[in-house]
Amino acid sequence: MPRHARMLSDSGYLHVIVRGNGKQVLFEEDKDYLYFLKVLRRFSQETEVTVCAYCLMENHVHLLIQDPKGQVALMMKKLGVSYSYYFNHKYDRTGHLFQDRFRSEAVEDDAYLLTVFRYILKNPEKAGICPAKDYAWSSYHAYGDLSAFARPALLEEMIGGREDYEAFMTLDDEAECLEFEPPVHDDEWALRVIRKQLGDQSGTALQSCSREERNKALQNLKRAGLTIRQIERLTGIPKGIIARA
Repeated sequence: MPRHARMLSDSGYLHVIVRGNGKQVLFEEDKDYLYFLKVLRRFSQETEVTVCAYCLMENHVHLLIQDPKGQVALMMKKLGVSYSYYFNHKYDRTGHLFQDRFRSEAVEDDAYLLTVFRYILKNPEKAGICPAKDYAWSSYHAYGDLSAFARPALLEEMIGGREDYEAFMTLDDEAECLEFEPPVHDDEWALRVIRKQLGDQSGTALQSCSREERNKALQNLKRAGLTIRQIERLTGIPKGIIARA
């Protein structure tokens, strides 16, 4: 099957995930995390891809990047080759370390940019490891640090000072970010639910409703079991609005 070209983000922001092959552990000890961050910093600078946030989990990695020149594939290739060689050589293993190609999702609006940023940094918390601020292998404490290579400059402007940031990080995320599993129900089922909820109208009819009516309908659709991605596809309403409804 031929590979399809990746969709580029108009904003330049992308949520990227890379996973260990077959849930292979990527980091055995602290030195491995440190080496990965070393080459991430090196290749992000070489390719002029800005790392806005990162979180290194045991068998996968989340990145929020800004890539105005479309260099993310080159950066991830260099990163994958370098780290795979290091890891395989160190632990005397052979074969692919990473699962297929990296996955990426365009982040096109401010609301979703904030959601993805927080979602990435709260991964250890959601996994039951520790509070986000206590996790050693994320960019949580890079916020406001001028010496850090992971610089969420635009996000710092949007969120505000350190106190605002700490408050922002306590919020919960309902939005479906990139790694969520496919929906339990297919779109044919979802369309039937939408028509029932909207009095036999199509999902796009929500675009002309008042904000209050739209949000109430979106809440009902989420309660009925539709995922945020399904609602976005079938109504044309941005995922950030659906998540906040």
